[in-house]
Amino acid sequence: MLSPSKQTPAGRVALAWTGALVALFALALWSLSVGVSDVSWDTLWSDSDDDMVAQVLMYSRVPRTLALMLAGSAMAVAGLLMQMLARNHFVEPSTMGTVESATLGMLFCMLWAPDLPVFAKMGVSAATAMAGTALFLAVLARIRLRSAWIVPLVGLILAGVIEAGTTFIAYQHDMIQSLRAFSNGDFSVVIEGRYEMLWLSLGMTALACLAADRFTVAGLGESFATNLGLNYKRLVLQGLIVVSVVTACIVVTVGSIPFVGLIIPNVVRLMVGDNVRRSVLWVATAGAALTLVCDLFGRLIIAPYEVPVGTVMGVVGSALFLVILLRRRAKQG
Repeated sequence: MLSPSKQTPAGRVALAWTGALVALFALALWSLSVGVSDVSWDTLWSDSDDDMVAQVLMYSRVPRTLALMLAGSAMAVAGLLMQMLARNHFVEPSTMGTVESATLGMLFCMLWAPDLPVFAKMGVSAATAMAGTALFLAVLARIRLRSAWIVPLVGLILAGVIEAGTTFIAYQHDMIQSLRAFSNGDFSVVIEGRYEMLWLSLGMTALACLAADRFTVAGLGESFATNLGLNYKRLVLQGLIVVSVVTACIVVTVGSIPFVGLIIPNVVRLMVGDNVRRSVLWVATAGAALTLVCDLFGRLIIAPYEVPVGTVMGVVGSALFLVILLRRRAKQG
């Protein structure tokens, strides 16, 4: 029988958070132990002079695991913000042109400024991502009939147009292979010194958590937010900056990770509702866990080779997306 403290709402929330954090920690430990090199924890903690295990962990496994958690949580929170700003549960950076615009910015850097520092490339990618996202919202503002299906359809069409233009430019300059190489989410090249930019995405995610109440109000519409004394346009700009910088950091570092920002917020919303302040930490934790699971699956299914996370997430995410759509349609009758 549960103790009285665990029967209270606060006790149940604490118990749920304990289980979620334990599961995330277990996935992280599993990720550290999976790979071509045989990493034995007994060897790591022994007095052996062979420090190969420690080097593999510190220079490869730990950076990869941290990168997976940072990228997954940041993309999930970015998807949650865009769903609030667009007031539609079926949009995220990879379905409304943000990721494609960031990729276009990276292609510009590869073609005309290949010697730029990594942070400068991230800045260019963030600028093009913000432009693409603003274009999506501008197009959306001109559509009078906003059904649940029209908004993601507009986003997918816009993303397809931007991706087609990017592919055409890459074809003209014989850069198709390079474009595909960096645009698909792949953590196999992540080592120490090649993932630290993702800590910036953690900072942007923290800013989103601090402004969660304001984004919740923004999701209720411009007139409602204005009546409460909030500057709606400034909130939208803040959301665009967060989403664009997060997307650019991830695209520049590891490539595109689709569907995380679409699936995770919808699943969390079913459990805790639309309140961003209450759900944003759950979204970040679940996003990190899903990315770890997909990475582990990709590393184990054809070991010692691996399938990129972007490919695994595309298959898993599209299947889960169809389930959510069919479930919504069944509820509507």
